[in-house]
Amino acid sequence: MPAIVHRSAFPSVEIPAIPITTYVFEFADRHPDRTAFVDGATGRRTTYGELQDQVACTAGGLRGLGVGPGDVVALMAPNCTEYALVFHGTVSLGAAITTVNPTYGAEEIQFQLRDAGASVLVVAGAFVDTARSAVADTGVHTIVTLGPEPAEGVTDFATLLAAEPVAPVSVTPDTLAALPYSSGTTGLPKGVMLTHRNLVANVAQIGPLIEVGEHEVLMAVLPFFHIYGMQVIMNDGLRRGATLVTMPRFDLVQFCTLVQTERATRLYVVPPIVLALAKQPVVADFDLSSVRSLFSGAAPLGADLAEEAATRVGAPVVQGYGMTELSPVSHATALDDVVPGSIGVLVPDAEGRIVDPDTGADQPVGGTGEIWVRGPMVMAGYLNRPDATAETIDADGWLHTGDIGHVDERGHWFISDRLKELIKVKGFQVPPAELEALLVTHPAVLDVAVIGVPDDEAGELPKAFVALKPGVTATAEELQAFVAKHVATYKQVKIVEFVDEIPKSASGKILRRLLRDR
Repeated sequence: MPAIVHRSAFPSVEIPAIPITTYVFEFADRHPDRTAFVDGATGRRTTYGELQDQVACTAGGLRGLGVGPGDVVALMAPNCTEYALVFHGTVSLGAAITTVNPTYGAEEIQFQLRDAGASVLVVAGAFVDTARSAVADTGVHTIVTLGPEPAEGVTDFATLLAAEPVAPVSVTPDTLAALPYSSGTTGLPKGVMLTHRNLVANVAQIGPLIEVGEHEVLMAVLPFFHIYGMQVIMNDGLRRGATLVTMPRFDLVQFCTLVQTERATRLYVVPPIVLALAKQPVVADFDLSSVRSLFSGAAPLGADLAEEAATRVGAPVVQGYGMTELSPVSHATALDDVVPGSIGVLVPDAEGRIVDPDTGADQPVGGTGEIWVRGPMVMAGYLNRPDATAETIDADGWLHTGDIGHVDERGHWFISDRLKELIKVKGFQVPPAELEALLVTHPAVLDVAVIGVPDDEAGELPKAFVALKPGVTATAEELQAFVAKHVATYKQVKIVEFVDEIPKSASGKILRRLLRDR
């Protein structure tokens, strides 16, 4: 049976063979006095002119530390202006940047530093002690601290900024630029090799769908160390000439305050933030009328919750889809083509297939299977892991996402669940995301996660971990009855456990392995 290949309905976009930093700042000289970054914590403002100058000086400082083509710089910090300086200062030297989750412990950091082959670690001041422990027995020879106070035995970032500026070095489109690490839900985290072409291509691909204007204000709370924050917010936002309002972490009141005072137009969010905006009463205290749209990604978002948040904020909630290995976006939703529950349509120059994971047969429109994607944004592979690369990208260049979904007759795609997270009840497949989207509509439920637990008779049974709204009560029986009204018998929740909160990664993904470990 021939492959059923779905192609983007959008015209092909130009993907110039230039470095990502050159592409991001291509138009910055036209508006040097426009604000590029607002530090939400301090109010500090940085213009595009200042940003470009500081990137060149940061590159000069890193070169003084011996960084050059083929080297790797590790960056571990919350969102701030300096993140863009280190990122683009590094890649403009022909080196690669590996972004580290600042909540990691010393052993996790050490693993990434060793695996990536990092020689310099740039770290926020609050994490210096952890960094010192982490660099033992790695190739890191210098720790640079972002301050605010210089720390003993490490290099102050101010010394990098004081260096003479240097021009970008020549690189090929296939030169490694970014080395983020996958979430590691199966086995140890893997370094995802993203080239300059990968990063340039995906910023070009999302432009026709997200359509950020040059005078827009973007909320930049999603971490830049994650590919969503790195590319969709930081690099695309700077390419478009927008103003980015950074936050080191999500706090609902501070978030809404900054939206109100900075007149933010775009809210880049993940489902937990959508949940807070939809459910928390304090949101009503703020003027959010400047918001044009909320763009949600990184994890599935139920249509009902999206609609509730859209009504509350007064702006449409649209979804996109991608993964670190896709640089990251393969699907996105245009504001004039919103379909509830859909992750959107294929971005320009992307192709997709729906393949039955058991038979390998392509599925027609409406048929369910694993989503495969191909295009210029597909990673070069996993660092030092040809085995894992071959398991993910086949000989024809198709990346097997591990996500289950379908496409409708208009080219809108839908995710039902992760291939490895499907619960098998007496042979029937039960998507946890479906039950989560249903349970969160219950008036007593604040958040929820569903996993499969072993059962001698059924194989597995759905178990729900439920966090209730403050001051609200509900029984397990009440929630089970609520679910039973809406789903088939085999999908019904058999066990309910009440918890204070649902464990999630920084990108908003439910950490199901932690729930299974309970």
